[in-house]
Amino acid sequence: MRLVPAVLALSLTLSLPALAQHNAGGSHGGGGSHGVGGGYIPSRGPAPARGTAERAPQREAAPREQAPRQEAQPHQGNEPRASYRDEPSHPEAPHVHQNDEWVGHSNGRGDARFHLDRPWEHGRFEGGIGPRYVWRLGGGAPSRFWFGGYYFSVAPFDLGYVDDWDWDDDDVVIYDDPDHEGWYLAYNPRLGTYAHVQYLGPQ
Repeated sequence: MRLVPAVLALSLTLSLPALAQHNAGGSHGGGGSHGVGGGYIPSRGPAPARGTAERAPQREAAPREQAPRQEAQPHQGNEPRASYRDEPSHPEAPHVHQNDEWVGHSNGRGDARFHLDRPWEHGRFEGGIGPRYVWRLGGGAPSRFWFGGYYFSVAPFDLGYVDDWDWDDDDVVIYDDPDHEGWYLAYNPRLGTYAHVQYLGPQ
């Protein structure tokens, strides 16, 4: 009879370190930063930026007075750089909160940086878009990376936001960009950050 309590106590003792390790990085694994990353995968991509629909935007009855967040760009020369760090522990890059808020996706269709003379030049990515499709990066660099036999390239204006991505081992989820024709959003669940990417075609 004394054997059963001893076995239970031993089992509990051995499982505590595993539980502590699981909870250390947030609800979905290591690397999280207080509501960002840690393995979290958004259930949906971003909504279109306000006022970017084909029809004219409607005014809200009582708009809140809030300074608009500027779209940040990697620092070039002496140009000012807007901040994405909306909380002290969040990354200084476009990121997704664990309530599916896409911080930094505020540019409408008129942003000239996103203009492509030939959108979808290499076709549309058909390998699987959205939270059901988690891809493991297979190598490369921001200018040309791949996974699952598909090639992509990070937008030049987002290069400064992917310096800490592991191009040989991180997971990535692809979402449609609802505002910019020819672009996708590549989301890194480990870090909770994302970048605009173009599809370069299959292997």
